[in-house]
This record gives sequence, C-alpha cells and structure tokens, in this order.
Amino acid sequence: MNFLEEGLAKLNFSKNQIERIAPLMENYAGEILLFNGAYNLVNASSRDEIFVRHILDSLSAAQEICRVAEKIFAESAQSQSANAKNESQKITIADIGSGGGLPGIPLAAAFPQFNFVLVERMSKRCAFLENVRALLGLENVRIENSELEKIPHESFEIATFRAFRPLEKKILSNLLAVLKKGGALAAYKAKRKNIVEEMRLANCSSYNVIALDVPFLTDESAEECERNLVLIEK
Repeated sequence: MNFLEEGLAKLNFSKNQIERIAPLMENYAGEILLFNGAYNLVNASSRDEIFVRHILDSLSAAQEICRVAEKIFAESAQSQSANAKNESQKITIADIGSGGGLPGIPLAAAFPQFNFVLVERMSKRCAFLENVRALLGLENVRIENSELEKIPHESFEIATFRAFRPLEKKILSNLLAVLKKGGALAAYKAKRKNIVEEMRLANCSSYNVIALDVPFLTDESAEECERNLVLIEK
C-alpha cells in the first residue's frame, strides 16, 4: 500500500496535486530519516510512519486552512483600492515552532499560491529547514530563526502550529499579536475535551473546533487518534 498517495486522495487532493505533492513529500521524508537522529525532528522511525503520523497529519487540515486563507484574501481585496489590489502580496502563513517543518513544509508543498514563514528558535533545525527548502525547490518558503516573542506584530495573515505547548493565556496573546487584523490562528490539537479546558484557562471564549480525519491513523485507540483544528479569528 502506498500510504502517501492513497492518503492524499483520501484528503481530497486532485490527481494533478498528488502527482506534484507526493514526490516532494517522498524526498522530505527521506531527509527526516537521514537527519532525525542528529536533530530529533520527529517521533518516528520509518518512512510510512512519517507519512501517516506527520505528513498526512499535517495535511489533514490543509483544505480548511486553504479555505480560511482564501476568505481572508477575498475580504482584504474588497477593502483595498484598485491600485492596492494590484500591489497586494500573497497571503502569508506562519508555522510557529516549526521544528522539522511540520505542518509548514507539507502545507507549502500543497499550496504554492501562499507564502510560508517557518519560525524556529533552534539554529540547527533552521539549517535542516533551509536544506529541505532548497532540496524541494519551495520558493514560497522562508525560514525565520527566532522566538515567537521576537516576531514583529501583525506580520502574518495566518499562524499555525502543531505539537506545540498548551495554549496558555500569555502564549495565545503572543500568537494573536503576530497576526494582522482579520487574521486567524489555526492550532492543530488532539482531544476535544482537552481543548475546551485549554481554551477556558486561556480565557478564550470565541473559537471553532473542526474535527480532522488523518488517513491510516488507526494503530491506536479511537480516542488516541482524535485530531482537531482550533480556529481563532483576530
């Protein structure tokens, strides 16, 4: 079974998209396997495990993030003059605490129409990300060796993160600060019951939880396989 290509099909990517994305993700998985021991990038030991638990997991929210990005772009275009529209930049999506590039690298490969900034504080992981960006030819990706707190305010239309620490009140404030007005935070999370408590402790009452389905993530209990995307608009 080809977990990657079949998983992409299950996530509603078109045949043309799969033919473009799959080779890139094959190469990406190879780089993770090559450097994982030195950089501690992911908790996985095989190519198929990387495909399912990391790449397909990252892409399980791709269609929803694309929908949000297109909505923000349309609303921004409506509020701009004709000249400003001609000069407008692409939507920029930040992957905060990118680590080994998840979800930023798979999302950037899937959506070349958007710009991506991978924010990572560890220099050695940034070196890995620069290598991957060059190897895959991802011209829509930029690597930012920085901590979240040092990113200028209102830098991005969308900020996303995966396998990040809990959304405490201060962290949420810092994440929202780097978003432009009208932007959105897209947080990859697991169990819905934990999300509710996390949002309560962060004093966040306005958010949406969208259930995600990760293809082939069936080797654990149903509860352990639960994945959700939390959307918070600014």
